[in-house]
Amino acid sequence: MTPEYLEVLPDPKRVIEGLRDTGYQIETAIEDIVDNSIAAEATRIDVDLEMDHMGNIEVFIADNGYGMNEKELINAMRYGSQVRPSTASLGKFGLGLKTASTAFCRQLSVISKGKNSNEYLKATWDLDHVAQVGKWELAVAPPTDDELERLQSIAGDGTGTLVIWRKIDRLIKSYSDPGGVHARRALERIADNLIEHSSMVYQRFLDHTDERVGNAEIKINGKKIEPYNPFIPDESEVIAEETVNVEIDEEKSADFVVRAFVLPHKTEFSSPEAYSESRLSNENQGIYVYRENRLIYGPGWLRMFSKEPHMSLLRIEFSFFHELDEAFHIDIKKSHIILNNELFKWLKETFIPPCRRAAEQRYRRGKKKRNEDASRDMHDASNVTIHDKIDDISESQVTGVDTDKGEAEITGKQGTTHIKIKIQTSRKPGQVHVQPVPGIEDGLLWEPAIIDRNKAVNINTGHDYYTKVYIPNRNSRATIQGLDSLLWALCEAEVSTVNERTQKFFEEMRREVSRILRVLAEDLPEPAEDDTEE
Repeated sequence: MTPEYLEVLPDPKRVIEGLRDTGYQIETAIEDIVDNSIAAEATRIDVDLEMDHMGNIEVFIADNGYGMNEKELINAMRYGSQVRPSTASLGKFGLGLKTASTAFCRQLSVISKGKNSNEYLKATWDLDHVAQVGKWELAVAPPTDDELERLQSIAGDGTGTLVIWRKIDRLIKSYSDPGGVHARRALERIADNLIEHSSMVYQRFLDHTDERVGNAEIKINGKKIEPYNPFIPDESEVIAEETVNVEIDEEKSADFVVRAFVLPHKTEFSSPEAYSESRLSNENQGIYVYRENRLIYGPGWLRMFSKEPHMSLLRIEFSFFHELDEAFHIDIKKSHIILNNELFKWLKETFIPPCRRAAEQRYRRGKKKRNEDASRDMHDASNVTIHDKIDDISESQVTGVDTDKGEAEITGKQGTTHIKIKIQTSRKPGQVHVQPVPGIEDGLLWEPAIIDRNKAVNINTGHDYYTKVYIPNRNSRATIQGLDSLLWALCEAEVSTVNERTQKFFEEMRREVSRILRVLAEDLPEPAEDDTEE
């Protein structure tokens, strides 16, 4: 039996309202509109977020791209428009303009003039009107003088497009004074975040020295966006690079490129300005995915790994073109990518692991230098305090040292004994009781020493306990003195009571305690870079 086919149209109100909840963030929403401008070969794009005295917000996105005639404009406003300027377009599903806009506003207008047009045309989706009439009614009308003036300020008398969001109801929270200072600051923060985000998303388009696509200028609220390259090529090192061919079907295949960059540790940048530009942080590690030279994902690890402090120097570029859209399952917002199992496994198990090891090695090398720099003056107060009280505390004295043999003669209540111990001179004036050192044999946290004939403690700045307890508390004099006093007291007690027979037991105790503290420190958070600042 032949089935009967009925056309069952979706309810306009429910569908158009439901499509508001596709998960757009404000940055990805506005950038979805900017994608259309770039696809239209615009060289100038202006984004303005404006608020009137009543708190009503409007967003304007204007460009000097090739624009649209009436037929093209109506098609662009169609949900699921079928015609794309090019398969390589940054647009993809024919939904972005509408869903990105109505995620934040209830009225979307587009004004455009195409190559073969002599007039500007305006088309508007008003969600309230669609809900009222229950029909997919798109309003078409001439633009107002103010709208025309705004577009022509960017496009002149040539082609171009202006996108307008009105009846914005989801951008900022409600304030008791909708047009007041707090609401305006909230809108300014959105603009600032958009500037920072777009500088990275469109870096290759904004960088006019980039021969791939660098020919655009984008302004947000009048501020020109400068390109930001997250890989900081002048400072970083490319440690791995692969061009991989992916089979699309039996007759077609396409390449993608993956490169791994290791950035310097904070202590190794060529200048403070270069370090600041790097935006070095735990959050900025991971994979950056580019489609058609536009950043669509990242930084993140695509659910391969969690973000860990010792990976903060590693950034991986993953670049592909539209031919691989289906292979990588690009979502409607062009902000999510799903790799097939084979490619996922190759990245996770073959390409990335040696890169992670290299990044961790450089991180730990930089952390070691950071700790050394941070410890330079950290223990001064402890040395002064201990020196002032040494006569009241110590029950033994250093009565002789043999630098060649590494032995000291200690005389106390139990008589005189000779012990093997580090014989040293102070690294800086007054540092004769507590001295930070970059490493101790067997990875110990501390060891007794004789510095300028004073009983002292060497503290290993490379030990995880030092990194995660001392460094974050470096500005707390009481904490540092408390920790130093404990370790010095252990050394004082050891030197005052040890003999040739018991020395090995003290050494074993230090070794075991240092091991335990290292294990316990694994669960402590890594100190932020700011913890090492004065």
